[in-house]
Amino acid sequence: MRAIWKGAVSFGLVSIGVKVYSATEEKDIRFHQVHREDGGRIRYKRTCSVCGEEVTYDDIAKGYDIGGGEMVILTDEDFADLPLSTSHAIDVLEFVPAEQVDPILYNKAYFLEPEGSATKPYVLLRDALSDSERVAIVKVALRQREQLATLRVREGVLLLNTMLWPDEIRQPDFGFLDEDLKVRPPELAMASSLIDSMAGEFEPDAFTDDYRAALQEVIDAKVEGREVVQPEEEEAAPAAAVDLMAALKASVERARAARGEAPSGGGAEPTPISSARSAKKTAAKKAPAKKTAAKKAEPAKKTAAKKTAAKKAPAKKTAAKKKTA
Repeated sequence: MRAIWKGAVSFGLVSIGVKVYSATEEKDIRFHQVHREDGGRIRYKRTCSVCGEEVTYDDIAKGYDIGGGEMVILTDEDFADLPLSTSHAIDVLEFVPAEQVDPILYNKAYFLEPEGSATKPYVLLRDALSDSERVAIVKVALRQREQLATLRVREGVLLLNTMLWPDEIRQPDFGFLDEDLKVRPPELAMASSLIDSMAGEFEPDAFTDDYRAALQEVIDAKVEGREVVQPEEEEAAPAAAVDLMAALKASVERARAARGEAPSGGGAEPTPISSARSAKKTAAKKAPAKKTAAKKAEPAKKTAAKKTAAKKAPAKKTAAKKKTA
């Protein structure tokens, strides 16, 4: 890893020299825009919309649109006078319980490595943070911007998490929040049962980016000139159920089956879905019996008809003999 920033963690009279490294990296597959015909890279020129001339980076400034077609132009000198904290200091403001920091505030994560002779005070701060079960709230200037951040311990290393400012968090404004919706106790109990049946320990390594893997397979196949293997289609999600209780019960049974657990007991009340399946199976078993009965009935009728015909035949013959006599 390459350090992206050097500075010092400062709290009280203690100063700890550190190097800052990005703790995460995106694994997205990136593409270039190219000409479809010959694969040539697409280039963009920086041109001025007023004079039409191509502009170099040295001639580019920052502009703030104030509306009405007017623009305020800011130069490097304007930014130099802003009250930005020391560019190479991580100032500890206070130590707070970790659970008081809402995860929605977290932005990006960085590892801190002690620099030079700062290893001992670094370890001292790390161990003190672990024992206190608190995180440090700090301010730091990264990428020309002052940011709020937390300092905590992860796998024996100090981790700096930059945070969003409170006014950067949007407030949810949805109509259903004002509706007086009532949840029935049986529905809540069944939903809790579903949660319990799907409970487990979070293991991040158990999850993979299937889309990225499939896309990489397509790219590899293109490179090697072989046929692309079509990934298996996932089972379609069931349509929204009208009966919420039936859907919840069926979901519980499905979760138990996925875990290899037995269904919800012999004495348990069958769900509408399981009852419907049982009815179909019963009907299917009874159907062949009707066909068999029908088959048996047909030969019986034929046999009876033959016997009746046989009895009538001699009578006719006897009548014929009497006439002859």
